[in-house]
Amino acid sequence: MSQPLTASVANALSLPDAGVAAVLALLDEGATVPFIARYRKERTGGLDEVQIRAIQERQGTLKALADRKQTVLSAIEEQGALTPALRRAIEACETKTALEDLYAPFKKKRKTRGSMARDKGLGPLADRILAQPRDGSPKRDAQPFVTGEVKDVEDALAGARDIVAETVADDPRVRGLVRETFLSHGRIQTKAARGKKKERSKFEQYYDFAERIERMPSHRVLAILRGESEGFLRWSVDLDHDRLVGQVERVVGVQPGSPFAGQLREAVKDGYARLLTPSLTNDVKSTLKEKADGEAIEVFADNLRDLLLAAPLGEVPVLAIDPGIRTGCKCAALDATGRYLEDDVIYPDRRRDDAARALVKLVKKHGARAVAVGNGTAGRETEAFAREALKDAGLDAMVVSVSESGASIYSASDVAREEFPDLDLTVRGAISIGRRLQDPLAELVKLDPKAIGVGQYQHDVDQKRLAQKLDEVVESCVNQVGVALNLASAALLSHVAGLGPSLAKRVVEHRESAGRFTRRRELLKVKGLGPKAFEQCAGFLRIQGGREPLDASAVHPERYPLVQRMAKDLGVSVDALVGDAARARSLDLSRYVEGDVGLPTLRDIVAELEKPGRDPREAFEPPRFRDDVREMEDLKAGMQLEGVVTNVTHFGAFVDVGVHQDGLVHVSQLADRYVSDPREVVKVGDRVQVRVLEVDLQRKRISLSRKQLG
Repeated sequence: MSQPLTASVANALSLPDAGVAAVLALLDEGATVPFIARYRKERTGGLDEVQIRAIQERQGTLKALADRKQTVLSAIEEQGALTPALRRAIEACETKTALEDLYAPFKKKRKTRGSMARDKGLGPLADRILAQPRDGSPKRDAQPFVTGEVKDVEDALAGARDIVAETVADDPRVRGLVRETFLSHGRIQTKAARGKKKERSKFEQYYDFAERIERMPSHRVLAILRGESEGFLRWSVDLDHDRLVGQVERVVGVQPGSPFAGQLREAVKDGYARLLTPSLTNDVKSTLKEKADGEAIEVFADNLRDLLLAAPLGEVPVLAIDPGIRTGCKCAALDATGRYLEDDVIYPDRRRDDAARALVKLVKKHGARAVAVGNGTAGRETEAFAREALKDAGLDAMVVSVSESGASIYSASDVAREEFPDLDLTVRGAISIGRRLQDPLAELVKLDPKAIGVGQYQHDVDQKRLAQKLDEVVESCVNQVGVALNLASAALLSHVAGLGPSLAKRVVEHRESAGRFTRRRELLKVKGLGPKAFEQCAGFLRIQGGREPLDASAVHPERYPLVQRMAKDLGVSVDALVGDAARARSLDLSRYVEGDVGLPTLRDIVAELEKPGRDPREAFEPPRFRDDVREMEDLKAGMQLEGVVTNVTHFGAFVDVGVHQDGLVHVSQLADRYVSDPREVVKVGDRVQVRVLEVDLQRKRISLSRKQLG
């Protein structure tokens, strides 16, 4: 990896050169981020996954910038305009914005007033205006240019000013000054679009609104941009334009003593209003959008991570119910591994006794220890019915409300059709609800993350950036938790480091044809899965009850000989050492430091020996909604409720209190102290106590508070 690239990345991220160089080399060798973070700590100096991804992203940004520089250099060289000084300036650019400013004067443009003036031969007159000489007279000097299409002196000077206006507007110094001033001192001013002032909409608060650009939060930027795209708003950048024009005059060198000063001032004023302001307003919009996109994507990613790492119920038989009124409640029985067993339809609203008997029969037949009820229409009523039926039958299976966001999308997906080709969509949906309770991560990875509903303006942000970030989050979560090789679906396996969709499908096909894997090494028998893919994926795949005890842990196969040596030194078998915390802690790790094995790797190995295959997720705790609160109409100001955080944004947190409509705890109501970022105090999945402040039935809005509740 080149030294300049390493130094540039290290400097930009304030990371050690050696660690950055190691990460770049490993990435170049085909290593994945989870593998590098987990199994190459000595080489990277212990850089974590966030830092490694930042290095990877920065490398991509710099490569794209380098490619663009070559394109720009080639384009200018073809025009015969590439000077040594310009080449150095282009090669020194550290941002795409600076590069594009340098390229602006050389871009091929459609016919403009300035280009038409040049065609009339007015370029030398424009150069004279820009030179600001101490002698001469604009009208007298313009006289020789009055020929052909140039009617008179005023026409000649006007054309020359058009050329100057474009020259000023393309000047990198001017563009940089105006852009920076817009961003640091400008205010976004929004007004209702023509004919919309009296129309009710969700954008009403922006019908007459202004805020400093540098203080504007991302959610407000995205709201205004959406309002503009939907035709409700128009916006502009407001600031002291006259003062800024004066600064531009100084940059381009207006000389008050020159007879041409007035011509240059007039050209600057025209270029600023006609060319610079529209162009840089769009630049500002792009800059704000890019920044807001980044922040919104981070919010989405954080929420998704918390949701994917939500506590699993675990390997417990479950009866899942997808509630319905007209078409009934679809029930699906699942065994402890999530395997579908049986389904039925019950009608609690019409044939309550029959429905109760059918429910109890399914629970008893399959030994269900939990009933998962989707939280959609009639969800709370179905929960109450299930609790009553189980209580009357003397059964102690818990009843749990489960989010069904995206379940209908899954049930109609190709993944669902492949899993259950002969089942109705509604039954597939019920199965998904039950599996979400057993293991949220394993089930939710089958969905496009955007269908899960934890984003902020997710349809407004850059979709490519969003998809890439969310894929990274899913990959990170899957590899952090680990995957049961003999149980995982192809959808889950596809996110394991080193596999991907194609190899994941082949792993499942091999498992179905050859039987369960008994050793990790058997992965090498999978068609197309070679040594490199095995190196990357093996440590994240678990085999319970296999022939090699370490296969149930996160210890990488490359370190098995080391663990065997440890066991031998302790006078026990590897089987006896795995899971024996006292013995593992008694090891003198300094004896095993050698080559590429240092204390970070050794500590990780000991942690796995103490508790092999440990799940980093929290213990499961079901939400507890009030039985007497099922609809918005049941809510009253002052009520205190327990709820579950479903979404966190920059302006607050949304909480499910069991009424089919999430309430908002504004950031100002999240705690008894000042909170700048809601994620300081809550995250998706948290169980929180809230108080109802206001219920707006017409607009379906619930305002909540956590103040004085803890």
